[in-house]
Amino acid sequence: MRIRFTKMHGLGNDFVVLDAINQDFVPTPAQARWLADRHFGIGCDQILVVERATTPGVDFRYRIFNADGGEVEQCGNGARCFVRFVHEQGLTSAREIRVETQSGLITPRLEADGQVTVDMGVPRFLPAEIPFDSDSDAATQPLFVDAAWIDISVVSMGNPHAVQVVADVDAAPVAVQGPLIESHPRFPRRVNAGFMEVVDRHAIRLRVYERGAGETLACGTGACAAVVAGIRRGLLDTPVRVATRGGELSIAWAGSAGDGAHPVLMTGPATTVFSAEIEIPNNLTES
Repeated sequence: MRIRFTKMHGLGNDFVVLDAINQDFVPTPAQARWLADRHFGIGCDQILVVERATTPGVDFRYRIFNADGGEVEQCGNGARCFVRFVHEQGLTSAREIRVETQSGLITPRLEADGQVTVDMGVPRFLPAEIPFDSDSDAATQPLFVDAAWIDISVVSMGNPHAVQVVADVDAAPVAVQGPLIESHPRFPRRVNAGFMEVVDRHAIRLRVYERGAGETLACGTGACAAVVAGIRRGLLDTPVRVATRGGELSIAWAGSAGDGAHPVLMTGPATTVFSAEIEIPNNLTES
């Protein structure tokens, strides 16, 4: 099977983007793993699929597959790439579009300077909405990891995040704690593990071990979750500059420790690398 694709990235968080409107293809888990493989396929953190919307008044449907082949609810850096892709492919001329995802509607907007702003929706904190095994929606929660207790902030940005504050993000135990937090039994659908260093009240440094992908150079929803967590804990004030290993995002949230009913706005770049075609092997098997 031969398919067309576009390689894109948001601050180094890279994607294979598929137009499933003009070609009849949505990857199986095995095909997604092969496409994401950096040795045998194209290589990416996630695969983004553009489909026709199924809801009246909505422009597109957006599906996300992680490098391990699993379909997930949301991807912030991918949302920015999504709006640039549909513009460049001539699928829309609107600078602001409404996009349905597994976790609800998002509204990405292509700015005049080429940056993309995404209304990522309202963060959620109730344990059942994460999901997270806890009787509390407090701003910090204890979690036993690697023979020690750590404090995490649990936030859903359409996908689950566990954010901890660290003194030095470069020295943070991302490679050790990341996979342990991701698969912790208190997170029945796994979780993205964020490690946040507070620089000042309007700036943080962030690393994220992403569910199903490992550590990425940037994570848009992780940046949103970290800023929300920091504001709830009284450590940050909006807007916040988030420095990732791939570059910077600007996150704005008007909520507070006691008032979470405000959407999170994320602004950052989206870059097209190249477009091409590739032949997908016929002998891929599901595991």
